[in-house]
Amino acid sequence: MSTPGKHPDVALIVDDEVQMRRLLRLNLEASGYKTIEAANGRDALAQAAMHRPDVVILDLGLPDLDGLAVLQRLREWTQVPVVVLSVREGDNDKVAALDAGADDYVTKPFSTPELLARLRVARRHVQPDEGETVFRAGALEVDLAARRVTLKGLEVRLTSTEYALLRLLVRHAGRVLTHRLILREVWGPNVGEQTHYLRVYVARLREKIEPVPSRPVLLMTEPGVGYRLTPPPETASPTSRTV
Repeated sequence: MSTPGKHPDVALIVDDEVQMRRLLRLNLEASGYKTIEAANGRDALAQAAMHRPDVVILDLGLPDLDGLAVLQRLREWTQVPVVVLSVREGDNDKVAALDAGADDYVTKPFSTPELLARLRVARRHVQPDEGETVFRAGALEVDLAARRVTLKGLEVRLTSTEYALLRLLVRHAGRVLTHRLILREVWGPNVGEQTHYLRVYVARLREKIEPVPSRPVLLMTEPGVGYRLTPPPETASPTSRTV
């Protein structure tokens, strides 16, 4: 969303349904965005190259190119936040889109406030950092420069693997990270699909950073897909994430 005194953020809406584009356009423009539209994949790629949007809302079921192909082509030259908006609800579809570089995945029908919130989060996680390296969410503070984690002001002792997992989640706070991506980044390319490693370490991490580990509010599970580090709504603020 744009702020006073600045040019409005540009959202590229990619959907072959006229009614859906109109609905998205009305809601986004009411929230301060400027919108551009594309009804197919080739036009979407051309519009993205011409206008350099601040965020892309991408349907997967396009008449010419599959949405995943559009996403892969975009990722060859830009890291613009992409939120997939699709009727495809299967875990495999979500994982494929997130692994291809989507920042988030929202299924149709959708809640407009939720979609706008997902767009804000997607925009935040790619904002250029300003030299700050501290992530804050509620009572949790992670100082990446000092490699120091505190909860309610008390230092949290993490193993090297636990810290590597938390650091990855912090650097992509708000974004869904798939099991495959986390395993590759933390354990290396040879781990494959051994998600039991991940479940064990997520449980350990929750024991150390969640106020009530059995009811997590920070390290959230996206069933069948992966995990997301998200500050609880009551603690989120423009200054809560500065990494």
